Amino acid sequence: MAETTQKAAGRRKELVGEVVSNKMNKTIVVAVTRKKSHALYARVISTDKKFYAHDEKNEAHVGDVVRLVETRPLSKLKRWRLKEIIRKTTLVPEVTAVAGVNEAQ
Repeated sequence: MAETTQKAAGRRKELVGEVVSNKMNKTIVVAVTRKKSHALYARVISTDKKFYAHDEKNEAHVGDVVRLVETRPLSKLKRWRLKEIIRKTTLVPEVTAVAGVNEAQ
């Protein structure tokens, strides 16, 4: 008799990175930096990779540190979804700053 093995329900992968662009509607670009030791020279090498993620409420801004979770393909490039914003940037978004200057005058 052949045994049937049930595959354990896997968890979705999660990444933490910094938002580098939010110019698209409901889409952010997140740069994830990975650091590892070089095998021969034992120096720490950092590599960056950009991921496109779905941001339903357009709440992430450039400079924010966010957590992404893996999801089904949403478009040609988007395979990730914004789970939470870990740390907001201290910079004020340009749209708010420009609106504040116009109102003050």
